[in-house]
Amino acid sequence: MAAAVTKRLHMRCIFWTGQCAQLYGIRHVCRKSRSFASKSGEEVRVPKIYTKTGDKGFSSTFTGERRPKEDSIFEALGATDELSSAIGLAKEFCKDKGHPFTEELEKIQCVLQDVGSNVATPHSSARESHRAKTKFNSQPVSDLEGWIDKYTEELPPLTNFILPSGGKSSASLHVARAVCRRAERSVAPIVRIGEADHEVARFLNRLSDYLFTLARYAAMKEGEAESIYRRPERH
Repeated sequence: MAAAVTKRLHMRCIFWTGQCAQLYGIRHVCRKSRSFASKSGEEVRVPKIYTKTGDKGFSSTFTGERRPKEDSIFEALGATDELSSAIGLAKEFCKDKGHPFTEELEKIQCVLQDVGSNVATPHSSARESHRAKTKFNSQPVSDLEGWIDKYTEELPPLTNFILPSGGKSSASLHVARAVCRRAERSVAPIVRIGEADHEVARFLNRLSDYLFTLARYAAMKEGEAESIYRRPERH
């Protein structure tokens, strides 16, 4: 497990939060020695955040391949990371308003880590052990569909095109939705050629629908008006 943690750190695929510490059985982190003690008492060294291995413009996939940083794999990973950041910002705005769905947003951020792990494991070079560790299943898609249906039941019918608006919570969720579409466009070609699991593409497609629905729901709950598209008058 320690080896897996080390490799994922080099890929920037793990956020060192208290939740992740619990996930990997980390009991105590020593800042001076840059090590942590696992529940078994074993001391494991934590690598520095900078590795210098990318200084020449190449990075490694989870399978150990060295590819240029502009490779489609890393473009997709970057877009997915940006999406998680956009959701994180939206989550903070929503927390300020006391919305209970922020727990869903945090769960989605964790799932996006799994999306990144799957994309970073191209099937053409992955061993069976790699694919077993990073396989992406359909449960997150089912979760999103359940949440979308739940919020849609409370929303008024959509009869006009709406603009990103409806207060800070809603507008920030619209930003996350737009970033999600870009992440989906980055991941789609990788899935299409069989280098990542199909469920990853389905998740991102459904996630943009969820974020759109949630943006409208947040505006409604906060009593904020959504701006409706009106064709500009021609002079």
